[in-house]
Amino acid sequence: MAEKTVSRHHGAHREQWSGQFGFVLAAIGSAVGLGNIWRFPGVAYENGGGAFLIPYLVALLTAGIPILLLDYSIGHRFRGSAPTSFRRMSKPAEGLGWFQVGVSLVITLYYTAVIAWAASFTVFAATQAWGENTEAFFFGEFLQISEAPGVGLDVVPGVLLPLALIWVVTVAILALGVQKGVERANVVFIPTLVVMFLAIVVRAVTLDGAAEGLNAFFTPDWAALTNPAVWIAAYGQIFFSLSIAFGIMITYSSYLRRRANLTSTGLVVGFGNSSFELLAGIGVFSALGFMAFQQGVAIDDLERIQGVGLAFVAFPQILSMMPGGPVFGVLFFASLTLAGLTSLLSILQVVSAAFQEKFGWSPRRAALIIGGTVAVVSTVLFSTTTALYVLDVTDKYINEVGVVGSAVVMTLVVGLALRRLRELQTHLNARPGVHVGGWWRVLVGLGVPLVLGYIFVTGVRSLLSTPYDDYPWDFLTPVGWGAVGLAVLVAIVMTVVPWRHDVDTFVPQELPPRELWGGRWSRVPSANGTASAPREEEQR
Repeated sequence: MAEKTVSRHHGAHREQWSGQFGFVLAAIGSAVGLGNIWRFPGVAYENGGGAFLIPYLVALLTAGIPILLLDYSIGHRFRGSAPTSFRRMSKPAEGLGWFQVGVSLVITLYYTAVIAWAASFTVFAATQAWGENTEAFFFGEFLQISEAPGVGLDVVPGVLLPLALIWVVTVAILALGVQKGVERANVVFIPTLVVMFLAIVVRAVTLDGAAEGLNAFFTPDWAALTNPAVWIAAYGQIFFSLSIAFGIMITYSSYLRRRANLTSTGLVVGFGNSSFELLAGIGVFSALGFMAFQQGVAIDDLERIQGVGLAFVAFPQILSMMPGGPVFGVLFFASLTLAGLTSLLSILQVVSAAFQEKFGWSPRRAALIIGGTVAVVSTVLFSTTTALYVLDVTDKYINEVGVVGSAVVMTLVVGLALRRLRELQTHLNARPGVHVGGWWRVLVGLGVPLVLGYIFVTGVRSLLSTPYDDYPWDFLTPVGWGAVGLAVLVAIVMTVVPWRHDVDTFVPQELPPRELWGGRWSRVPSANGTASAPREEEQR
């Protein structure tokens, strides 16, 4: 039976990770997803090549890890999902938590579809069923994409079946709970993913033309560092890659034990995620160099070097050219499937945990009700001939408006409105791990809101003034802004719905008798004027 948390302050039963290692694997599994493999290499290439690694590292240290630690501190201190944690911080803030749940809910709808495509291509790779024209196979034969964007209900059976199977696997894992389900799945999936992807990279760097591909990837364009757009791209990549600011790490950290190491774990997860992205860049550009060599063209002349086109059009074409293509094709698409699954589990756990705590449901009941409902909607929308159009627009809007907006509001609410950053910093430092100084409060309370606020305003302005990817406005508005509106609706409705148990009498773990103030430790008196000792709040 999974170990439970029992708090004498609110009487709730709560699951826990079996230990620090299980949490680290789950957190890395959440961070390492489809975007690591197909987004980072293209973003780096288009924004200065090797020089891009400088703003990328700066963004990791000044935004990625600080927000990751903010998520950790909120979830661990207030012991709950995003809505629970924010409500325990301040009742009016509960809506922010439900907005993050709404964002996660929207992402699960379409993210599962891409995993299903990867699973299908794992099977196709064994026989290289895509033939010579990989673009025609993917868009025409496999997706059977309609000529015009829209929202249709013409089902594609070849997409429907794998999509349904992925949902069955996901719901089954969630129903087993945090320790027996999510943790055990990541213990198997993450090492398997690393081994398979390492095999792909080793093979890729030995291909003819790989050196030219790596030169294109790493050759620095120092002039790019003076372009503000390059720095924005770096912050955007770090932000989207780490699974931060939309409830995942708040939820995951809430299952950690009281004395868990938060700060060192954050560093491991942050740098582990970035290391995988760098590894993906090496593998992808080695393969693209081989493709350019085979075609007798420069890498700059290749198209679709990131996103869906890279994974399902360019890579099948590369696999058809290389020796041992079927074997490495299976490894590549199986890696995509596992990377997607580990991220999907974390995103859906955000939704499941929130409803468990709101209504007192068990993990199994939440998985069946929430997972089952979302699975039906996802299957209906994304097994059709218009799925790719809906997916593309939904992903664009929910990330650039929903996720970035959530981060901006969260940092402003926690840092400026509620002024809880010092408390959360002390909570981080009261546990084993790397000490967090006052720089963290400055970055989270001022630096990150300014940078992400600029990214948010720029993105919204662009979406309002220019039709994304030349889609018609009558498609963009209901689908794109509708996705954001759904997250807002979830926030409004679920905030109004009453809780089935009392969460307001919860008392967080007491801070230690010493609190960091202005770079010095000073005693914090208790109510009776004496220094109080930390209190054992939980767990047997």
